Amino acid sequence: MVDDLQAVQEARLVRRSRIAVAAIFCVHGSVTGSFATRVPWIQEHASVSAGQLGLSLAFPAIGASLSMPLAARISHRFGTRAAQRVLIALWTLALILPSLATNMLTLCAALFVYGATAGMADVAMNALGVEVEHRMGRSIMSGLHGMWSAGALLGSGVGTIAAHLDISARIHHLAAALVLTVLGMVASQYVLNIYPTDDEEAPPRFALPPKSALLIGAVGFCAVFAEGASLDWSAVYLRDVLTTSAGVAAGATTGFALTMAIARIAGDAVVNRWGPVRTVRVTGAVATLGGILVVTAPDPVVAMIGFGLIGLGVAVAIPLAFVAAGNVGTNKSQAIAGVATISYASGLVAPSIIGGIAQASNLTVSFIVVTVLTLGLVFFAPVLRPRTA
Repeated sequence: MVDDLQAVQEARLVRRSRIAVAAIFCVHGSVTGSFATRVPWIQEHASVSAGQLGLSLAFPAIGASLSMPLAARISHRFGTRAAQRVLIALWTLALILPSLATNMLTLCAALFVYGATAGMADVAMNALGVEVEHRMGRSIMSGLHGMWSAGALLGSGVGTIAAHLDISARIHHLAAALVLTVLGMVASQYVLNIYPTDDEEAPPRFALPPKSALLIGAVGFCAVFAEGASLDWSAVYLRDVLTTSAGVAAGATTGFALTMAIARIAGDAVVNRWGPVRTVRVTGAVATLGGILVVTAPDPVVAMIGFGLIGLGVAVAIPLAFVAAGNVGTNKSQAIAGVATISYASGLVAPSIIGGIAQASNLTVSFIVVTVLTLGLVFFAPVLRPRTA
């Protein structure tokens, strides 16, 4: 009787934690969406050129890559609940900083802090998501990342309205940061509170990704590269290669983002039915087909379908890479931080590599590279196989 009662209480706690972690993912995505829509305002008020802005926008990824290993250390020291509460608050409040920049130097510094807090909060919430998934015994990570996408769409929608109303980004981001901080801290009160065992060593402050996470990181690298390339260059591809209008070209980016969000929300049902390996093999093949359609498209409609298929194909690979990382070694947060670092590095280099290849040849060749990397998902999929004790 006592065991049954404890089991019921544990199940209730896990379900509550799942809802809380989903809310945290949504908050995290909302910060990203809120920032992205106000980049033109920030550029204007920081008085930076397009080239300087491009350089500045590399600093969030640099900050995230350098700070991610710290998240494991913080969770080990203070427990998962306190760590998540502090890290999500630092991330939401960091939204205020970029709009305060008055020159390139202050903008780079602000974006470095913005990226560093984003990375630490990202590792903490994914580690919690993996733990909840383990306790529930079924896939939930794809849906959690779908909540991130939904939050990004929500944040960008509010940001678009603020921009149309000509509201200062400083006012907009201050208000958004305060609201999101409260929501994030409230949600953090209901996540699982996990402390390390007495004999568990603290993870290092900074460390290279564990060897066992490198192949899993390759899945993240391929997926994030294709995601970053498609988000940043799909509209340019339609405009320059297929000579479409700016409005039609922008539709490719929107379609890509929507298919990713939908695929992630629906992805858990597919993963629960097929398992992670088969799912990534099939979705990787779908993304590869999308890449082939893009590079061979005779008209904008075919290219937009291709970008939609790329979004559909890469959507679940990242969540499943985090789950696989959580099965590696004795410290989930450290392995997840390693995979996240490799993935963020991919997001950092993807736009510049695509641009460099386009400069040397053309954008079609750039997306041939993207297509090859999506095919890599098919071959790397076996590293996502769940490990048994």
